[in-house]
Amino acid sequence: MCGRFAIYSDPPPPLQRLSPREMWELLTGRYNVAPGTWIAGVRRRDDDAAPTLDRLWWGYRPSWAGPDAPQPINARVEKLTSSRYYQAAFKHHRCVIPADGWYEWLPMPGGKEPHFLCRSDRKMLWLAGIWADYGDDAACCAIITEPARGCAADIHDRMPLVLADDSFDDWLDPELQEREAIRSAVHHLDGALLTHWPVSRRVNRPANDDASLIEPDDNARA
Repeated sequence: MCGRFAIYSDPPPPLQRLSPREMWELLTGRYNVAPGTWIAGVRRRDDDAAPTLDRLWWGYRPSWAGPDAPQPINARVEKLTSSRYYQAAFKHHRCVIPADGWYEWLPMPGGKEPHFLCRSDRKMLWLAGIWADYGDDAACCAIITEPARGCAADIHDRMPLVLADDSFDDWLDPELQEREAIRSAVHHLDGALLTHWPVSRRVNRPANDDASLIEPDDNARA
């Protein structure tokens, strides 16, 4: 799954052309991004629009679903074409959530141990997502998850669907709408490029938000 992530780096080239720096600075510089908050996402507002960095509410509940509908933060990749809740968004409203890394919790005898997962080369991750109209010209989103791959499987059985660098534009391509066409054009990041390490349990509280959260905790297994 993906229930917490970090986004703190300067925008890499794929994002520098999509938004003013003021928007990037407004939505980033965060080490403990929690659901139910505004996050940075790249989307096309309609098929003819260019991709842009935008504010997205992390919690997916389309305006047509009503206030009592569920508001998941993750959408399982296996359900994107079978669930009415996600079908239209998967075809027409895909987005990319930039992140430096995400957190997962490993069950341990003394309680769950948080780990930070990221690329071994520390480049930015492109998390695949879907978005929907949220009302009042706002949009909401969910991060897509898949079975864990690479070292991520050591921590949890699910992980965010991380796009390969060369699939950034294809994932946002409005011409790609059918599942097989999307699967042929879009590729996952190689799981061998991921790494992780245990971090402080301070990350358990969303109010804690500073760079020390991603530092290795040498006493985590003590």
